[in-house]
Amino acid sequence: MILHKGEVLFRQGESGPLYHLKSGLLKIVRVHADGALTLVNIIVPDEIIPHHSLMSPNPYYGTAIALVTCEVEVLSAPDWYRRLDDNPEKCRDIALQLQGKLRMMQQRIDQLTEVSPAEKLRKLQLWFQTFIPVASLSDLLTQDEIGQLIGLRRETVNRLLRAQAANRE
Repeated sequence: MILHKGEVLFRQGESGPLYHLKSGLLKIVRVHADGALTLVNIIVPDEIIPHHSLMSPNPYYGTAIALVTCEVEVLSAPDWYRRLDDNPEKCRDIALQLQGKLRMMQQRIDQLTEVSPAEKLRKLQLWFQTFIPVASLSDLLTQDEIGQLIGLRRETVNRLLRAQAANRE
């Protein structure tokens, strides 16, 4: 299946299949009771999601939205869980995938613990560049979302992005 930028793969609270992201990037946003959105995760190629349902089914924690054109393989949940029961070695593959995601989250924590706001932004930009070349991170994410990922206010992100643009000129 092909998803284009902005298209929704699944919605928070729904139940359904698992998905293998073959290419592209997805964002997972959590919708709060007041309608506010919080960016909670970035899904990169070769991940199978939702992570919290790899061993047993659960409703989707958030809404998955394509950041760029994505190729996604739909994985039948009943078939997935049956294969786990029939092949316990598959559990090792899942553990390795989750280990990789934990390491990615450790990198994100490193970004958050930087003292300098400019360095937080720089590290996030470098991290994104490992998955997809973009001229500006704001081509993929809103300034609010960038701020949510690195623990900064939107106004600070705006100021930092303007300073970067001025330095490139």
